[in-house]
Amino acid sequence: MTKTVSVALGERSYNINIGPDAQMSAACALVRGRHCLMVSDSNVMPAWGDQCEAILTAAGATVGRATVPAGEQSKSLACVQDLYDQALAQGLDRRSVIVALGGGMVGDLAGYVAGTYLRGISFLQMPTTLLAMVDSSVGGKTGVNLPQGKNLIGVFYQPIEVVANLDTLSTLPEREYVSGLAEVIKYGVIWDADLFASLESNVAHLASRDQAYLTEVVARCCAIKGDVVQQDEREGGLRAILNYGHTMGHAIEQVSSYNTYLHGEAITIGMHYAGLLSRDVLGFPEDDRQRVNALMAAVGLPLTFRGEMPSWDAMRQAMSADKKTSAGVLKFVLAKRIGEVAFGCEVDDDLLVQHCGCLVDG
Repeated sequence: MTKTVSVALGERSYNINIGPDAQMSAACALVRGRHCLMVSDSNVMPAWGDQCEAILTAAGATVGRATVPAGEQSKSLACVQDLYDQALAQGLDRRSVIVALGGGMVGDLAGYVAGTYLRGISFLQMPTTLLAMVDSSVGGKTGVNLPQGKNLIGVFYQPIEVVANLDTLSTLPEREYVSGLAEVIKYGVIWDADLFASLESNVAHLASRDQAYLTEVVARCCAIKGDVVQQDEREGGLRAILNYGHTMGHAIEQVSSYNTYLHGEAITIGMHYAGLLSRDVLGFPEDDRQRVNALMAAVGLPLTFRGEMPSWDAMRQAMSADKKTSAGVLKFVLAKRIGEVAFGCEVDDDLLVQHCGCLVDG
């Protein structure tokens, strides 16, 4: 079974194709007669590079490869320079296509290279993680990190197609898979109470990676993000709701040097934090807050820091680098109820400090 979700952005419109490997060559028809540079990391390329290349070749493309080290550290300007060099060495021209095969790091990095090489060449997303399928591969945000913060360099650059081969989830390590469920749960909190209730009722299907159920879930998450992006492509307002839990989550990633928590794990702690703030600032019902925490815990996501929490000063400084900060004032996405949030919310620093204490186990 396959699903197609369309993102309507005028001349930048594209489809998100979700399904098993056997259906993917047809979804890659836009690469016919073009040279592709397949960018992946040192974990994904050995596992899925041959299969991806076969899909692209069957669609009529010629394919070269470029591999970066696995890990968030590769989302850097140094890796951008290396990929520019490889693109030039392989003769990529303005008709060529950069293909991102991997998780969110690869998609962000390869997308930024595609958006800036020769002032922009075509870009195809082939996400291999649940998190990338439901979130980072859709919407056109690309970029890299600086030491001062995450995603501070980047461009909005839409792919020509997203091809989500659900077969790749079969080899995804358990921790990586569970990390992706954080973004799935987020969509229920910010937009769709029915999706949230479905997730609550289908924890066993999520745990077993039931492909039929995941097809529906991934398609629904992509449809939600597509709807938001269609209304606010460049994050002038509404698109900020996609960052629920991310102000604290990105800070956690930064202060831990991107090597302690996976993205979804950090965002889960951030959603726990945002739930507390939401209750006190917007009256987020306590029953709803507890349901969100219970679902995150039920799928195996952490609600609190591992060990000692970083210093508040370090956390506050990291949050201040968040792109939603305005004139030094933090802006949070906070929940009104499951299925509805508000963006641009200011919170007193005393409350920010107080609730940080709830993020330490015990």
